[in-house]
Amino acid sequence: MKNMFLTALTALVGLNAQVAIAQGDVSAGKAGSAICATCHGANGIATMPNYPNLAGQNYEYLVSALTAYRDKQRHGQMAMIMQVQASNLSDEDIRNLSAFYSSLKPE
Repeated sequence: MKNMFLTALTALVGLNAQVAIAQGDVSAGKAGSAICATCHGANGIATMPNYPNLAGQNYEYLVSALTAYRDKQRHGQMAMIMQVQASNLSDEDIRNLSAFYSSLKPE
């Protein structure tokens, strides 16, 4: 019984570690966010009213939006700007940036 519990606990810890990795690295996202800060602010609060705040935004939404911009599947008023900005982002970069901005507290 003890071995079964330890096996289940080990599997659960391993699964949690994979989820953490899949959701990106906040520190790496912060390091890569300098270009984003020009419009979205260093703290995720936009510098101008026509740019969205990213602080506290939902992680999955950010991943989806950045991926769609990168893949030129998202259109709208600012799409061309974001398509250029996202064009060189890897999936890992997108996860890291999304983890960083979703970790911030909105003001």
